[in-house]
Amino acid sequence: MTTLAPPGKKKLGLVIDLDTCVGCHACAVSCKEWNAGGIAGPLTDEQPYGKDPSGVWFNRVHSYEVAATPAQPATTLHFPRSCLHCDTPACVTVCPTGASYKRAEDGIVLVDEDKCIGCKLCSWACPYGAREYSAVEGVMKKCTLCVDRIYNETIPEASRQPACVQACPTKARHFGDLGDPDSAVSKLVVERGGVALMPELGYAPVNRYLPQRERRAGPPDEAAAAPEEALDTSKLNPLLRWLDRALSR
Repeated sequence: MTTLAPPGKKKLGLVIDLDTCVGCHACAVSCKEWNAGGIAGPLTDEQPYGKDPSGVWFNRVHSYEVAATPAQPATTLHFPRSCLHCDTPACVTVCPTGASYKRAEDGIVLVDEDKCIGCKLCSWACPYGAREYSAVEGVMKKCTLCVDRIYNETIPEASRQPACVQACPTKARHFGDLGDPDSAVSKLVVERGGVALMPELGYAPVNRYLPQRERRAGPPDEAAAAPEEALDTSKLNPLLRWLDRALSR
């Protein structure tokens, strides 16, 4: 089995705002596009236009209905899921070949596909369902935090972030060093009460989720109590008066 390298101070990871995520899947699509040609590519698809399509996706978005409570109305929660780059990842320690490993310099968990034998032990050990098996290539794949992008000095500095972060239209995804308490992402976690996913399991995930803010429900009879405004057609211009008569027939 694989041993973990001594942990470093730097812990690169994602902070995902569940309050502003709209479930558009832009993160998943941009991730697929970038990584299909990156160090983890290709990301294969099988029968993409058939009745039972399947394929490799590093980022998946699940949507849930949150029931109404006396304090707030029912809402929809969109939950993006990908590798959490745990401090003590079970997927690494269970690997029999050393293919799964955690980098000491930045905490990113990766897969060396040249060593991977496709035994799937890592996917069984991961409680977050973050591992993807490529049946075409016979190896395991996973989120790399776009490691071939964030350190690429040939692209503009503003673009040196994971593809999912750059593509998010509502800025629900944030990237940075969660090992640095003074970083922007660490301050955001403290400010919004960010939480780790299932910390009781002991794998110490690095990524954090920002909870939904409370929604305020209006009075139940507010819409019914609002008086209906009468339309004074005599004040409309001739074109609108003709249109009103035509639509009222």
